[in-house]
Amino acid sequence: MLTKSNKDLRYHSSYLSCLGTELHYTDWGQQEAPVILMAHGLARTGRDFDDIAYLLSQNYRIICPDMLGRGLSEWAQKPSDYCLDHYANLITALLDQLHISHCSWLGTSMGGATGIVAAARPLKNRIQHLVINDIAPELATPAIERILAYVGNPPSFKRMTEFELWLRQVYQPYGWQSDAQWTRMSESSARRLSNGDITAHYDPHIVHQFIHHPNDYNRYEEFASLTIPITVLRGEDSDLFTPAMVVKMQALQPQMWIQEFANCGHAPALNTQEQIQFIQKSLKR
Repeated sequence: MLTKSNKDLRYHSSYLSCLGTELHYTDWGQQEAPVILMAHGLARTGRDFDDIAYLLSQNYRIICPDMLGRGLSEWAQKPSDYCLDHYANLITALLDQLHISHCSWLGTSMGGATGIVAAARPLKNRIQHLVINDIAPELATPAIERILAYVGNPPSFKRMTEFELWLRQVYQPYGWQSDAQWTRMSESSARRLSNGDITAHYDPHIVHQFIHHPNDYNRYEEFASLTIPITVLRGEDSDLFTPAMVVKMQALQPQMWIQEFANCGHAPALNTQEQIQFIQKSLKR
């Protein structure tokens, strides 16, 4: 449980203009340390990584951006900009401005898919290790339908306590989180509407990714081309990342590490000792 001040948490909250878009990010640890870029899921923010970033920042510099249209980052001017290629280019521009030449990439769900694209193209030879959290280079259709059912039309609430209860229900597949972690997740995921109600802190148009780019998550060609160490995490009950997809990925990348975690689905919250220790071990490869 984290109850310390921002100073104690060792991060700075910052903003940069990337390809004409303002991105917000948190910057953890010492600037001279090896860098890990942490990329969040479809309807989430970079604050999801607070726990693992806090622990790993003892030995690494951690960069956790809010992706375009999420959290404190600017919303897209064109809904068609919500796509993996543009996300990868935005993060490339962010790293360029931070003068970061090499990094490891840890991505949950959409952040993992963006990492595959980035490692294959704009950040080829700059990403040294790719850690993918509960996603394959394809998506399971039933899971897409489940996610789009709430992402495209997020409900609104009068009170933060009501919003947190909804968040706990929607993200129950993340697995165990303490009460303090759920509260932090709700506070970093909320925004007020003009009528004072509370809703999720993202542009509902992010779902246009599936309209303008229906094959955006079909990325086996890029995945097969990677020549860097790859680590894959899977929630045992995940409906988005199936065991058959794991087999397909292993056939293309037989050297990749794969670890399954019990008591969670899509996607492991990366907040337990078991999950964090596995990532620490894999990053030392």
